[in-house]
This record gives sequence, structure tokens and C-alpha cells, in this order.
Amino acid sequence: MALLCLGFTRSEEREPCANHDPQRRPFFGELHVHTAYSFDAWGQGTRGTPRDAYAFARGESIGIQPYDEKGQATRRVQLRRPLDFTLVSDHAELLGETRICDTPGAPGHDSFTCWLNRRFPLLGYALVNSQYSRLAPRRMSFCGEGAKHCRESASLVWQAIQDAAEEAYDRTSACRFTSFVGYEWSGMPGGNNLHRNVVFRNAAVPERPANYVDHNTVEELWTRLEQDCLEAGTGCDAIAIPHNSNVSGGLMFRDVRSDGSPLTRADAERRGSHERLLEVTQHKGDSECRAGGADELCGYETLPYTRMEQMATEAMWEPPAPLSYAREALVEGLRLGEALGANPFAFGLVGATDTHFATPGLVDEDRFVGHAAGTVSARLEVPALPDRPDFNPGGLAVLWAEENSRDALFEAMRRREAYGTSGPRLETRFFGGWAYPDALCEATNLVAEGYAGGVPMGGELPAAPAREAAPRFVVTGLADPGTLDRAGTRLQRLQIIKGWLESGAPREAVFDVAGDPGNGASVDPLTCNPIGPGARQLCAVWQDPDFDPEAPAVYYARVVENPSCRWNAFVCRAAGVTCEDPASVPDGLEACCDPDVPTTIQERAWTSPIWYTPPAEEPS
Repeated sequence: MALLCLGFTRSEEREPCANHDPQRRPFFGELHVHTAYSFDAWGQGTRGTPRDAYAFARGESIGIQPYDEKGQATRRVQLRRPLDFTLVSDHAELLGETRICDTPGAPGHDSFTCWLNRRFPLLGYALVNSQYSRLAPRRMSFCGEGAKHCRESASLVWQAIQDAAEEAYDRTSACRFTSFVGYEWSGMPGGNNLHRNVVFRNAAVPERPANYVDHNTVEELWTRLEQDCLEAGTGCDAIAIPHNSNVSGGLMFRDVRSDGSPLTRADAERRGSHERLLEVTQHKGDSECRAGGADELCGYETLPYTRMEQMATEAMWEPPAPLSYAREALVEGLRLGEALGANPFAFGLVGATDTHFATPGLVDEDRFVGHAAGTVSARLEVPALPDRPDFNPGGLAVLWAEENSRDALFEAMRRREAYGTSGPRLETRFFGGWAYPDALCEATNLVAEGYAGGVPMGGELPAAPAREAAPRFVVTGLADPGTLDRAGTRLQRLQIIKGWLESGAPREAVFDVAGDPGNGASVDPLTCNPIGPGARQLCAVWQDPDFDPEAPAVYYARVVENPSCRWNAFVCRAAGVTCEDPASVPDGLEACCDPDVPTTIQERAWTSPIWYTPPAEEPS
């Protein structure tokens, strides 16, 4: 059913949304959530189901670890503000195995692997991770001949995931909440993270999700999406969202296929079609840019290791490999675009939590209870800190869409009109064109002029009106207004980051375009109250001063808050830690006084990029 007057195509039966804005609104949500249906979450004691996750996203409280002797959760958590949309993305690899291990009487329930994970979760966690970090992982032996038991159980779980999403989806005209069906394909060859979250447009989904055991290269994942969804004639549509390139060992953005053969133009077009977004930040670190360079803000939540498996021990740590970060990949995409005729890394940016507690959107620094996505949870051990000091609460995905429905939000993802935040509900718009007036920030019709005169975030600049023209961009930032019990932090500055090729070599530059990086704002370490000036909103029109019409380029904006307290500062302050008296520091809270663990951060938002491609040379 196509209703193009909506601004998008309707692919499902539902009531029209009463609140529909052709100039689009920002919808805040979460595209990376695990529940007890994921083996690692279940093994760490999580009991929340997809139904619980959707209820939590809508604003209900749920119980999480630890549990008492009767199996009741001893603490409950709740969002300050509900989310607009959520995708539950449980690991596809062990859906059946998880159900078997958790279901007494099921074939394989009494296997050694299941027993070990129930009785000794740390050992079980290590065993399963080692099994599934191989180049060619194998099914557990208790799955039976042809993995019959595990496949049958996985089908039941996959149906339960779909049912939970359908129950949570508001198909009325109120359009209060949107749920998506999806899963995570968790490829981890050699301990390097190549995971993708797959999100489906509507209720038309494949009979079963693709998984790393049966389909252990990303090319096989794409083939499954093509054959089982995009080309199946069922109305199915999907995109894949890579995450944690920061611990991929540099494998996420290679210029070769999984088998080592060089990328072709068809390969680049295929990846660009399937992978429209990249998760730029989450619980297990930030993936925007490499720390230690000229951009001091690249030190935000970066991890000290380069591969997923290295988080287990410091003895394995090594510096991040080349092409581990989004900014590097965006410029590498320009190079490959010139060489191949298609850019494989033309992705937009979103944030997420990767929670393993079924708690989507739980991102507030002062309420952080951990996400159990690593080696810390109340079942694996009883930590004084709720999580590893190098992890963080994660971020949010924001989609600019006409309404809060699956079709409208999915098309926002497809066209990359999306951005990520590190947690706060910052609002930002980013347009690129060739003739935006200097006074556009004062205009009451800025958004209409932004669309009419160019492209929004995620777009590609149209052809220049004249050879001597240079692109102009307008970027806006609006501070998180906060809630009744927690004020939002003011903005410090707006930045535009440019990546380009110069004589074939990658280059990057950061431009402060609004605000004041030297405003002197800080935070009181004793109270976590903000100190100093800041802005509620910022806006700038900026023209690239060094534009070369012969060089491909990519631009994205960054909205930066004033400093605020990091989650560990709230935990340590609540515990009454006094670092001047080491004897008073409780066991488990040594990180409170570790100078290498930051106590403040600058929260931020990253827009999806806008690309410039030089015009093709006309034949002589």
C-alpha cells in the first residue's frame, strides 16, 4: 500500500498517525537490546524477556539482578523518560541452546555445557565465548543430529520475539511506541568483533534468523537477507547495523572480502545497500575516532584494547588496529569510492546501549546499574562498581521521521537521516547545500529552507551550481531540557568534522563553528553540579574554506555539552569514598581513586554525514 503523500511508503496495515509532521521530528530510541533469550545475558543471570524490554522502553519499571532466594529481583529500574522506539536484538547464534539450558526436561538441558553455565557462570561464559570466537564455530553437541533440538527450540524463540514485538507496537492513531523485529548476527572470528544488528521494516520476516554458526561470513549474512527477505516477495525489508568496530581488530572496514579477495564495485554497492547505519557509541566504548591525535575530543570513552577477547585480561592489550574507527572508515570509503566507483562505507551514525539486562535506553550517568555486556554482573560476581570502569552507560539512536510508525522510522534509517547521542536527548539538525544564506539561523523557516536548498544529514550533495562554488552547511544544536528531577547540561560548542582525500591520502580537520570551547565550564567534584556558562541552543552556517572540487569529501557535525560527572563519580560519591584516606576506600571501589579512570565527561551527539563526490569527467 503506497501512500507517497505521507513522505514515505506504507507497507503495513495500521491506523494513520494523528501526529504527522512533513518536516519530520526527532524520535529517540534504541536499536541494540539483549534479553534472557541471549545466551550470554541468560548465563549472567538476566531474566528479562523481550516483553519486559518493550515494557521498560515504554516507561514501566522492571526488576533486575540480584535476586533473592525466592527468585525475586531485589532492585527495580525505570526510565526517566520513555523511548519512542526499540529493537530487541537477541543473539541469533544460541537462541535454541539458551531455551534448552533454561528449560528442565528439554533435550540437552542436563548436558555439561548447560550445567556448567547454570552452576559456574564465569567458566561457562569463557567456554561458550571460546566456542563461538572461531573462524568456523560448531554447534554444541547437545543440539543433536543435524542440530535438530536447537533448531526447533530456536524457531519457538524466534516466534516469541515476533509476538512480543507485535504486542508492544502501537498501531492506533496515537502512535505512542514502535517496536521492531530483529536480531544480532554475532560474527567474532578469532575474537574480533564483526557483529551486526539486523532490523526488519515490518512484520514480514524470514522463517529463521541468520546466525554465525550456519552463515559465518558477512557476505553469507547479506545473502540470507537477500534470499530470505529482500527478494522473497513477502514485503520483507531489512538493514544491518555494524557495531563495536573499536574492538574488531581492524577487520570491520577492510578493502577485501572475508576470503581475502579484493573488493569489487558490486561488493561495495552491496555493502552500501545493506549497511546504511553504524553504531558509533555504546556500552563497550566509543567508535568515532582514534584517541591521541589533534582532536582532543577523540579520547571520549575509548577502550585500551583492539579486540573483543582482549577485555578479559590486560596482558593481551595492544593498541587499536588501523581502520578501527568510524572517521577512518568514512575517509577510507572515499578512497574506495574513487577506486571502485562505489563507496562501501557510506554509513550514517546512531548510538545504542547493548544492554544485556533488557533495559533499553538506560543511559543516565547518575542511575547506571551496568549492562552485563562483559564480565561483570551480579551473578558472575558481586562488584562494588556496577560495571567495568572502562565501560559506560551507552547512547541512543535518533531518527528524523514524519511520524512514529515502523515505515516512517525505517525509511529514516534507510536514508540515513539519523544521529546518535552518548545518552542525553540532544536535538540536532544538519543540512548541506551550496547557497544557504548567512542569516539562516535567524530564519523562522530554517528547516524548510534546509530541505529546499540542499540535503539533510545522511544525504549526498547535489551537483555544484558553478565550479568555483564551495558547499555551505547549517547545523543546529538544542540542549537536553532534562527532567523534573535532573536538569539537562548546557551546550559548549558545535563542530563540523571534515574528511577528504588529498592526492589520494586521507585527511581530516575539525572546525568549531558555534559556541565557545574555552568557556571555562566545569563541574563541582563534590556535588556534580555544573559550574560556568553554556548555551541552551546553538546554530551556525559554515562554508568550507579549503574546498577542492576535485577531491571527494565527507562532513558530519558534533554537538558537545559542557563537562558533567561520569557514572563512576556518582557511584563513588554515594559510597562516601575519600581518596585522601586510602584506608577508607572499600574493597571493589579502588577505581574511585585511580587517576586513569576519568570522573568527568563531555556528552555529545554525532550526526550522520553528508558526502560530496566530484562530478565525473566528461569524455573528450
